[in-house]
Amino acid sequence: MHLTFDDFNFYPSLLEGLDAMGFSQPTPIQEQVIPVILKGADLIACAQTGTGKTAAYLLPTLHRIAIDKIPHTSALIVAPTRELAQQIDNAFQGFAYFTHASSIAVYGGSDGQVFEREKKALGEGTSVVIATPGRLLSHLNNGYVKFDKLDVLILDEADKMLDMGFYEDILRIIRYLPQRRQNLLFSATMPSKMRELAKRILHNPTEVNIAISKPAAGILQNAYLVYDTQKIPLTRDILIEKNLDSVLIFASTKSGVKALEKELLRMKLSAKAIHSDLTQSERENVLLSFRNRNTKILVATDILSRGIDIENIGLVINYDVPGDAEDYVHRVGRTARAASTGEAITLINEKDQRRFSQIEELIEKVVPKLPLPAALGEGPEWQPQKKHFSSHKSGSGRPFHKRNSNSKKGPGKGKGQSGPAKK
Repeated sequence: MHLTFDDFNFYPSLLEGLDAMGFSQPTPIQEQVIPVILKGADLIACAQTGTGKTAAYLLPTLHRIAIDKIPHTSALIVAPTRELAQQIDNAFQGFAYFTHASSIAVYGGSDGQVFEREKKALGEGTSVVIATPGRLLSHLNNGYVKFDKLDVLILDEADKMLDMGFYEDILRIIRYLPQRRQNLLFSATMPSKMRELAKRILHNPTEVNIAISKPAAGILQNAYLVYDTQKIPLTRDILIEKNLDSVLIFASTKSGVKALEKELLRMKLSAKAIHSDLTQSERENVLLSFRNRNTKILVATDILSRGIDIENIGLVINYDVPGDAEDYVHRVGRTARAASTGEAITLINEKDQRRFSQIEELIEKVVPKLPLPAALGEGPEWQPQKKHFSSHKSGSGRPFHKRNSNSKKGPGKGKGQSGPAKK
């Protein structure tokens, strides 16, 4: 028997909002997490992107605010990026439509006028503050932020915040909060640094794990073995052949993103890049253009792998293999949101084969290696256990290494074939 949102006994105005938005049944993480939060227990939850975790913490938080008639800042949500903070705030506004709850998103990259508006809201009090660490500390250091009656601290994408070097900032923020509060920590992975943070701030937490480190079932995953010189022409062929309205391409560096955007524009393709050199308004305009399908191709670094919330992205291309195996899950998770389907294609050069092999181990699946279009020649052989110290530069397509017939990873039997997935 499946639960409905009515089973949580949410405040009537909150249920009214859910009904207006067409929400009826909770996702698995919402089903497990909401009762824990409503009981007031601390929580550490592991869940990949696209599982509905934002609503899992926003809904019980809104329920608490709705039944508490004394207005005060009840919840602080800390997120790693501006994009994610905005996404959370947008979700909050939708859920809170029929309640008296208010929120403000606090993040850097905006002008002094915005800072003053944030200052006023933080000083006078607002139901929920959604903030990036650096910007929040700028306000906290000035002494006017009212967190004295805070009920709950929520850290979203906590592992990403640690990756970005926010560990000490999080601890500094906590010093400004009441000792008696509920703590909710949401993360996609659980590295040792995360365990250390959890021990420092959580009290006897309930742990919930939902489908960690596994791409959604609706994602068709494929890969190509390529030399770097083949990446641009292959990307062009893929984009032209599929002719989709919405494609997200991830490159590993800011310079790579800029260079790829330039190449795609040179090919007369509808593409824009998003990176940290853009102003906040420029980044928002790029995202809006992509969301409205005015721009068909968005090129981004990993900063967007968890902070973008756009429906019906038809294809994700990993132009570079992610530096962290866990990031692969977040990148490809952009294409299959909730119950939708999508496709993810990864371009693997000879130096990244070992890294991609580790990704396959993580997701317990051998990703098929497709044959390259004949016009591009052959790519490198699949030899993930071999160390590669140089890269093929001539662009002729001739294999740089001989096939290792004893290789147990990936195709092993010939180009374009893949071995059985692990059970």
